[in-house]
Amino acid sequence: MDKRCWKLTLAALLLFTSAYAEGKQSSFSNHMKDFIRAVEQIEDEDPGLGPGDVLKMLRKAAGLNDAFIQYFLPDAEASGSELPADLSEYLRKAVHHKVLEDAKEEGVVLTPDGSTVALGPLLLGIEAGLLSKTRGRVRGLYQLTLAKDLGLSLRHGSSGTNLLGTDGCWDNLTSPQVFTLSDKPTLLTTAQVNGGMDGIVLGKEVSANSSLLVKLSSLLNEYYNHQLDSRGMDGAPRLISRRRRENFKALLLPPLLARQVVKSIDLQQSLAGHPKMEVKTKRQLMAVVKEGLKEFVHMYMVCPPIISRCSWGAEPYRGTPTQLSLPLTYLFIHHTHTPSEPCLTFEKCAADMRSMQQFHQEDRGWDDIGYSFVAGGDGNIYEGRGWNWQGAHTYGYNSKGFGVSFIGDYQSRLPSQHSMDLVREQLASCAVGGGRLVSSYIIKGHRDVVSTACPGDAFYQEIKRWDHYGVNLKNILKYLFKILFQIDKLCQKKKRKF
Repeated sequence: MDKRCWKLTLAALLLFTSAYAEGKQSSFSNHMKDFIRAVEQIEDEDPGLGPGDVLKMLRKAAGLNDAFIQYFLPDAEASGSELPADLSEYLRKAVHHKVLEDAKEEGVVLTPDGSTVALGPLLLGIEAGLLSKTRGRVRGLYQLTLAKDLGLSLRHGSSGTNLLGTDGCWDNLTSPQVFTLSDKPTLLTTAQVNGGMDGIVLGKEVSANSSLLVKLSSLLNEYYNHQLDSRGMDGAPRLISRRRRENFKALLLPPLLARQVVKSIDLQQSLAGHPKMEVKTKRQLMAVVKEGLKEFVHMYMVCPPIISRCSWGAEPYRGTPTQLSLPLTYLFIHHTHTPSEPCLTFEKCAADMRSMQQFHQEDRGWDDIGYSFVAGGDGNIYEGRGWNWQGAHTYGYNSKGFGVSFIGDYQSRLPSQHSMDLVREQLASCAVGGGRLVSSYIIKGHRDVVSTACPGDAFYQEIKRWDHYGVNLKNILKYLFKILFQIDKLCQKKKRKF
């Protein structure tokens, strides 16, 4: 073979090798399923590794090994094990959390339930739970997962920075690579909160039942990849990611979280060499934290999980939307009729949302999907026109109330109890607490004000029994007693004056 042929052969070989390596690297997306696949590869290549060893390797790869973390967990650099070369870079980016100047958020993954989760606090919580010496009591669990970042956010809230809650959009729902925040970056993003909640839930669970963690990949698979059966969330087990908010609420009361935040701030100052916080300063800090936690509690412990428009792949609004004048008076209940079956996965619910939006825009000629919100059978609420923009759901009342539809035909059956509770209890409480619905709001079925079969005979009979339905005698009496109580208090004050 002549010199020229050798050069061409060598170039082709190098090109093939480069393409192969790149293809192997890019085969992992920022989806939880791919992250779990990467963890399985580590476990398969060295079956002797325990879950604690794998967690330390992941922490080492991500650089999660500062003085604060080492106060609670072993030094990750002391781990003798090394990650396979083809996984090291992927795992570093997947686990190490940061928000870039262009609002790109790294260290987060899309989960099968439709939420975005920061992996760092999740893995730290599991590792802390695994190392727990006392059943159910985990040293450093709250500080490692949520309290430290929450404290940073609340302490800097007075500087004009948004406290928390920024969510975002993925570039692709099938093979997500880039996550971009949809609003001004906050000091604590929704992905960090989700990761922190999952870390607390799983850390507590592992501490109480160490047999759960035979393999890290198995625990993550069972938690994030559970498949719902025909009963939907009504038949789902307790320990799955779709139940993160209810599990988190059951574990952590706001006063306990406030104490953990203050402890985290105190520890950070101590590790930085600052003198111990004075009692007066600690009391002032506690007051600031308690006040700031009200927003956190409302967003993540009162409100249900709401899948944003960009997360289900919505097309843009056509024309100029009409802004609502809040708070509104009514909550109108609908069913979609078509699709006729409740969706049980994020992928199916998102597809149903896109299909309905297309029908409303193309066939009906509306500017957007008509509903304000839609309840899926997968445990999520889906944002339609949302809280601020007038919908096209209940003719004559679109400016007076929110329209909430349930995916499915409920002429002869009911939605799952879980879906109904999401709307009746959580979404309604979220709306009242956020100043979007008046506290004396009225629930009505679509057929109450428009000639239609919606929301189906079976479902309509059900909502007629709900609190706040129509002119509800129970509500009237409740507010009457409230008024009488206020009158009595005024009378008592006047008596004391004389």
